[in-house]
Amino acid sequence: MADRVLLRYWTITDYEEEEQFLREMHREGWKLQKFWIPGIYFFDKCIPQDVVYRLDFGQAEKGMKMEYLALYRDFGWEYLFDVNGFSYFRKPAGAEEEDMEIFSDNESRIEMVSRVFKYRMIPLLLIFFICVIPQICIQSFFWVERGSVYARGFTIAFSILAFLYLCLFVHCGKKIHRLRKKYQKK
Repeated sequence: MADRVLLRYWTITDYEEEEQFLREMHREGWKLQKFWIPGIYFFDKCIPQDVVYRLDFGQAEKGMKMEYLALYRDFGWEYLFDVNGFSYFRKPAGAEEEDMEIFSDNESRIEMVSRVFKYRMIPLLLIFFICVIPQICIQSFFWVERGSVYARGFTIAFSILAFLYLCLFVHCGKKIHRLRKKYQKK
């Protein structure tokens, strides 16, 4: 059983902020034990230490997971677990900042951002346009035609869902754009 449980929400593009949060927790004496979606972190009490956490998204191809993990292990990274397509790694902070990165170059970082977009954002957009928008249109039609209380309720619920989706798309889209620019400049 974990000594401390925290609830934190990050979007798929906030992985750098999540890495920093985990590093700060370890500095305070809380080592990440596990993570459950929708943002429940389980920590064990430990000796405060500067430990770097890194996340990698969807890198290991099917049947290649063992080789993928061995590569990280060879560079001193401890594999923790996978959650929602992200692999979690950690390693004690060293003197060289280059040793604290899991990516060898900025092209690799840009590739990861592209994988996040391709495997997470595009499916969300499809769900939005195939499921949410048509439901708003259908429910709006019944609301106008019959004046049904249920149709009004569903229209309002799907409109709120559409608004939340749009906020998520704008946030993640801006973040993906900023990350790509940041890594292209380095």
